[in-house]
Amino acid sequence: MTIKKTTIVGQSFQRVESNAKVTGAAQYVDDLQFGPNLLHGRLKRSPLPHALIKRIDVSKAKALPGVRVVVTGQDYPGLTGLYLSDRPIFAVDRVRFVGEPVAGVAAETPELAEKACDLIEVEYEELPGVFDPEYGASPEAPLIHPNLGEYACAPFIFRRPGTNISNWFKVRKGNMEQGWAEADYIYEHTYRVPQVQHVPLETHATVAQVDGNGKITLWSSSQSPFAQRNLIAKSLGISHSKLRVITPYVGGGFGSKAGVSMEGACVAMALKAKGRPVKLVMSRAEEFYTTFVRQGLVAKIKMGMTKDGRITAMQNTYYWDAGAYTEYGVNITRAAGYSSTGPYYVPNVHADSLCVYTNHPIGGAMRGFGMPEIHWAIEQHIDRMAEHLGLDPVQVRLLNCLKDGQETVTGMPMHPTGLSQCIQKAAEAIGWGKPSQPSGPHKRRGKGIAAMWKAPAMPPNPGSAATIRFNEDGTCLVNIGGVDMGQGTLTIAAQLAAEGLGIPIEDVRVNTVDTDYSPYEWQTVASRITWSMGNAILAAAEEAKMQIIQMVAEVWGENPQDLDIIDGNVVSFATEESIPLKNIVVYGMQKPDGTWVGGPVVGKGRFMPTYVTPLDPETGQGPRAVVHFTTGAQAAEVEVDEETGEVRVIKLVSAYDVGKAINPDMVKTQMEGGAVQGMSTALLEQIILKNGQPLNPTFTDYRIATAVDAPLEMEDIIVEVPQDDGPFGARGIGEHAMVPTAPAIANAVRAAVGVEIDSMPITSEKVWRALREKRGANGNR
Repeated sequence: MTIKKTTIVGQSFQRVESNAKVTGAAQYVDDLQFGPNLLHGRLKRSPLPHALIKRIDVSKAKALPGVRVVVTGQDYPGLTGLYLSDRPIFAVDRVRFVGEPVAGVAAETPELAEKACDLIEVEYEELPGVFDPEYGASPEAPLIHPNLGEYACAPFIFRRPGTNISNWFKVRKGNMEQGWAEADYIYEHTYRVPQVQHVPLETHATVAQVDGNGKITLWSSSQSPFAQRNLIAKSLGISHSKLRVITPYVGGGFGSKAGVSMEGACVAMALKAKGRPVKLVMSRAEEFYTTFVRQGLVAKIKMGMTKDGRITAMQNTYYWDAGAYTEYGVNITRAAGYSSTGPYYVPNVHADSLCVYTNHPIGGAMRGFGMPEIHWAIEQHIDRMAEHLGLDPVQVRLLNCLKDGQETVTGMPMHPTGLSQCIQKAAEAIGWGKPSQPSGPHKRRGKGIAAMWKAPAMPPNPGSAATIRFNEDGTCLVNIGGVDMGQGTLTIAAQLAAEGLGIPIEDVRVNTVDTDYSPYEWQTVASRITWSMGNAILAAAEEAKMQIIQMVAEVWGENPQDLDIIDGNVVSFATEESIPLKNIVVYGMQKPDGTWVGGPVVGKGRFMPTYVTPLDPETGQGPRAVVHFTTGAQAAEVEVDEETGEVRVIKLVSAYDVGKAINPDMVKTQMEGGAVQGMSTALLEQIILKNGQPLNPTFTDYRIATAVDAPLEMEDIIVEVPQDDGPFGARGIGEHAMVPTAPAIANAVRAAVGVEIDSMPITSEKVWRALREKRGANGNR
């Protein structure tokens, strides 16, 4: 092993583009809200993927005029993590990925903060890196976290101290020997998914300030204000009551703003800033590889199938490239484990889902939470087996897809689901079995389909709370902890409150999140908000409604069961009398004897699932692994240019069982947005890494789909099979349309030109090379 000692002065690695110059409207907003005392934060980052920190010298940075704060890991050595506490705010004794913060600086101007970072000297002793998860899981790989066994860990995460495996989820079900014996065809193959970025329009941005009483306020663009408060407070060793998180509207998240990434660093600098606010904003390059990315995956799939298409056995091994810290990634691995077969009934299963430390960017939550990655492999595998057996891929899916009451991979009975309907409707809408005419010579059309399932990936006890209070004029304020980042949280909250109370939606206002005043919400993740928060809102509405009805019933001398609230008026079905909510919801009502009853109406509601059970760590079996699954299917039609390999998506069809569409228009926009984002990862996106170094952290070299790339036609189909524990039967749909898009497109490309692409993305170059190899194999050069 070669050991290198390196002293870094400044940023000798590829320099990130700076947000140093803040002028015009942005500067005006800063001055308006925080005044001229605002300090600007910057982070000193590691240029190496894996190294020991031998020395940090911050003296020159501290001496620079205008620098007010310099902090390092020695100042705040505590660890943070949602499921596994393995991540420091600043690296303490070693760095584990390129871009890891080793120090923070707050200065009077962005330029001064940048210059101070350049003056910090860091001496490293370079260590061997791990850049492949399969190698990382092997005994030969160097350890990235030697202290893995000492980290605080959730009880459902099964780490392996002394290895790079931070979670190993196993499924052992049925009799594998019998399953293979029953199969007429057994096919085994490996598929790969790279790390990709969420690329929200708004990068991570925070401001933190400590007041004279030691109370910290963090303004944060976050999906997880309460989780952020919890994790940062624990890491810094402060009381939760001393930390307040305010989250306004969020400019896109897709999972990247779940949990904690750089927010703790901003709070740490503010603690040393003597009451001055500190602002920390990620540049676009920093966003690409120093916050969260979607984990990479190596998926090994082995499947047995009878000649009529019935799946008899499945053996899957998932090696997750989880990056340098896996505090969030361990639960993605778990979700992949209890969903490892896809939405199919498979009697015999042997599955291993391994979360592996690498010296790559940190893997975290992204739309789909592991499901796009595993479905990329499973759904292509099914198509290839169907073709080998001469079977229709749609019929194979209809034969094997989970039906009501069938056992899932973990032994849980499947709740009522419209999956079969989704597959059928998607196939019909795409014109399955009907040829399409290409637009020109050397172009071929093909159609593909893929099914999916996804459960809300979360602990067994994530809670939601809501409060409703009325104003004098009969309007109401709904307080929630859910975050609106464009997906419609506030709209859904207003709809449910209005429906539950019996008042016009125009009379409902929903507040954004402030942890000092908003009721608790675990996180805005997992497509759970309509379901979980919605249940809490309905409970709060019911409590408020009953307060009003009981008050009116007492004054009118009526049975409360004869009263209801309709369009903002309490009405009696017995006497046809009515009274508006105005005034009575605050001041109460006067009884015939002159006394008063009632008072300010405040409704409180909460919801937490109480029925999820633990799973056996060796078999993955248990009565109820998750609260529910959202299921669906997607179909794609593509046109492939045989001369260039270019793939053009002509049409995408999305069909999903949402239980009940509370807002059909928003359901359809989630389907369309998810489908286009899925198409973008399928055809374009990949963080290119060479020995841990990111090579394309700009929009110049990292392309995402735009309106120009979007399909010419999109069709959205809503299927409604009610969920027993959902508000009005609803379940989530925010992430799901992204899950099967990539394999549906891959299957369509295969149908068009007969080439198989095992690794995302399906670039023109890969298709062109595969076509060239195919022609060579056929003797057509």
